[in-house]
Amino acid sequence: MGNSPRDSEILPPPPGAWGAGLRLVERMRAPVERFVAVEAASGIVLFAAAAVALIWANSAWQPLYAALWHTPIGFRIGPWSMERDLHFWINDGLMALFFFVVGLEIRREMHQGELSEVRRAALPLVAALGGMLVPALIYLGLNQGRASAVGWGVPMATDIAFAVGVLALLGRRVGAGMRILLLALAVIDDVGAILVIAIFYSGGIQLLGLGVFAGGVGLVFALQALGVRAIGVYVAPALLMWGGAYGAGLHPTLAGVALGLLTPVRAWLGRERFASRAETVQQSAGREDLDEHQLLSHLDQIDFARREAVSPLERVLHALHGWVAFGVLPLFALANAGVTLDAADFSGDGTRVFLGIVLGLVVGKPLGILGLSWCAARLKVVVLPRLLGFQHIGLVGGVAGIGFTMALFIAELAFPKGALLQTAKLAIIVASALAAGLSLALGRSLLRAREVPLPEADAELG
Repeated sequence: MGNSPRDSEILPPPPGAWGAGLRLVERMRAPVERFVAVEAASGIVLFAAAAVALIWANSAWQPLYAALWHTPIGFRIGPWSMERDLHFWINDGLMALFFFVVGLEIRREMHQGELSEVRRAALPLVAALGGMLVPALIYLGLNQGRASAVGWGVPMATDIAFAVGVLALLGRRVGAGMRILLLALAVIDDVGAILVIAIFYSGGIQLLGLGVFAGGVGLVFALQALGVRAIGVYVAPALLMWGGAYGAGLHPTLAGVALGLLTPVRAWLGRERFASRAETVQQSAGREDLDEHQLLSHLDQIDFARREAVSPLERVLHALHGWVAFGVLPLFALANAGVTLDAADFSGDGTRVFLGIVLGLVVGKPLGILGLSWCAARLKVVVLPRLLGFQHIGLVGGVAGIGFTMALFIAELAFPKGALLQTAKLAIIVASALAAGLSLALGRSLLRAREVPLPEADAELG
């Protein structure tokens, strides 16, 4: 949410506006803006959506819950039509926006963030690898040789919104180093999850669809070569990539990741040229002899300068982040976290699925992250940042065990509709709640409100 002119100066209501109604809207908006500004806000909304889904799916209105997500939605263009249920459009359509944002964040980190240098990326890379491998091995150890072994990718995932929210609840106990490590680790974790989905949880490759996808990618490169910077123009190739991925047998959300990785990371004007250009245009626009048509021409120049002061990546990320965090992800949780408890099956493979996911996330994540980081530090492969000790890395491993969004997504791909899927979803919810609760308790007992230098932290990354 952006700031209105009221934030810097007192203005009368817009022409034609009802003053009393406008003041009411302002009073209602203020607490919403304060809530959204809280670091844990997106995690709180996600948790609320999951709680609503779980209660709804186990209430007297459960048939309504099930019927809602099976509502058919489609469109027709001449002889060609496509109709799928609402659940499909959320998981395969809207979630492409989420993966697009993930792709943008990965691209930014590779350009100028924690993944831009080998030295800075070493610790989160090692930690993320441990946090993916150990949970998968724990799950496979319990399910090897069974049909349920297909779910090995589920406990590999980390939900960054929930994880950051839990760290935020620890307040001053958590320093910048922990947040940076968690964010970098989560980005690498997302890369791993994307590769797992692409390689192991997509169907057989269809060449025609792959050709359409490649055509969409080629169109993106062509538009960039022509200097097209208007974001809306890229909607057409994005749809081509999405449709091509779907037709090729890949999961269509991978098109979002690909488009995010292709988004330019350099600004055209930059800050200094923006300031100079805006000052020149402002002086010209201030002339009293300008009519409204001429003024609009100057405003167009200011709008261009404002738009190109930052990179397309930052501009799109700024525009979409709130919609994804407070819209797409809660809607996904509402559609997928509604586990009917009596539909979960703990007989046979069900118990192994449940234990594999819970132990993988709650035990495997922190064990893998802390264990591999400790080994790498002892072998001098990585150096811990200043003010960051192994108790901090262990706590990051604990919150990384909150696998909610991505774990639910992979479970939907791994298991067929039925009892095992319901059991897997219940395990993800239980494990995420346990990981969050244990991390909060350990954080309050292990970390002090003000951090002091630690003996093992002898160098600073970045």
